[in-house]
Order: sequence, then C-alpha cells, then structure tokens
Amino acid sequence: MRKTNESVGLKATLLAISLSAALAACGGKAGSTGLTSDNVGGLTAAGATALKAATLSDADVKELSDKSCAAIDAKSQIAAPKSKEALRLAKIIKGMPAAVNGVSINYKVYLTKDVNAWAMNNGCVRVYSGLMAMMNDDEVRGVIGHEIGHVALGHAKAAMQTAYAASAARQAAASAGNSAVAALSNSQLGDLAEKLVNAQFSQAQESNADDYSFDLLTAGKFKREGLVTAFEKLAKLGDSSSMFSSHPASSERAKHINERIAAKK
Repeated sequence: MRKTNESVGLKATLLAISLSAALAACGGKAGSTGLTSDNVGGLTAAGATALKAATLSDADVKELSDKSCAAIDAKSQIAAPKSKEALRLAKIIKGMPAAVNGVSINYKVYLTKDVNAWAMNNGCVRVYSGLMAMMNDDEVRGVIGHEIGHVALGHAKAAMQTAYAASAARQAAASAGNSAVAALSNSQLGDLAEKLVNAQFSQAQESNADDYSFDLLTAGKFKREGLVTAFEKLAKLGDSSSMFSSHPASSERAKHINERIAAKK
C-alpha cells in the first residue's frame, strides 16, 4: 500500500512548475505571456527546491525528520513514562534495537484509538495505543520491526524526499503569483509530517520490511508468529487503517512468513 518513489515526487514537482508557468501565462493581458522576471525567478527557485528534494543528504533528512516528528508530537497525546501503555511498550521493545543506521531510537506511545505505527530516519518510533489494544505483545513487536525495517532499508528516506518534493510543488504554485520560495512554514511542516506518517510504500518495499522484521525477531529469539497474526488482524481493518497494505495481500504476506518460520525449524 505504501508506495513511494523519489523520482515520482520529483516528476510531480517539475510538472507542477510547468503548470504554474502555464497558469501565469493565462493570467496575463492579451498578447502578453503573463510571466515576469519575478515569476520566472520564483519558479526557478522552486525548481531548485524540487531538485534538492531528490538529493537530500542524510543530515537533511534527519533534520526534517526531527522537525516532522516534533510537529506530530506537539499535537498528539503522548503516554506518560509511568502509564500502563508506556510501561507495556518498554516491555515489548526490551531486546529490540536501541539504534538504527547509527541513530538512537526513541520509542513513544500516542494515546489514540487509531491503529497505526511508524518510524522516521531520526529514530523516532511511534506506536498508537489503538494498535496496542488490538494486538498482543508479539504482534506489536512484529509491527515495530516492520516499521524499523523501512528506516534501515532506506524506504523512509525516499518517503521524506517525496514528501519534501510535494511541498516544493505547492511552493512552485505560489511562485506563479510572485510569492518567494521560503523555508517550510509551520503549516507546511505539519503537512510534511502527515505525508510521512501516511507514506505508501511499494510491494517490494513492504515485503522487504516484512523480511527485515522476521530477521530481527529471529535474532532476538522472539516469536515470529506474531508477525503473521498481526497481518491477519490488520487485514480485517481494510482501508480504514493507514498502515494496512493490500500489496502484497495480507494472506500472501502471512504465508511467506509462515514458510520462513517452517524453514527455520
């Protein structure tokens, strides 16, 4: 379900720039292109932003992830350190990675009925209490391993590039109205954060993250069956779950993990 590709985001941004130029031309007087030096300058700056999105450095991605995670934390109810949810999560992650790609992981629980979990390149891992309520410890651990996999395998970085490029596209549209392309505003940052949380990865990326979680659980000597039953529970939610993916189908994913479990016996 979570399908993302940095080139797709860049192409969409460049298309937006072209459309912005066309709109600006339509807005001019008869016999005029409607484009001024300010228009062109703004569009050029927006194009530079789009190109930067495709080549964001690890430091850039981490900084944007820090700001995005902070933006979501600020508007979410985070479980207190001694709450039952936080204590349960601490128990679940015991033996799980303390860092990914050399970055320390920061685990927290959001108190919400929503069923979700996600991770960002800065080590920000968030689990929703709605997901914890419907899953046992092994299942939650399997989901967390899957989300960490998206970070470890570079999928989250690509998602950031695509989300950032989408932001650049909005700036490009504004540039056609003589607006300067500036740094992300608070509202844009919030929008960027939402795009990251709801990022859609490709079938191959989802499958690779599944395998990453399986290997992680195997190395930690945890029960891998939780990953299978987690798929089955998420499947029942269908499109109402932002983290559920039908590509590949949950039945196929469960079968694949079962086959790997059988091969390890």
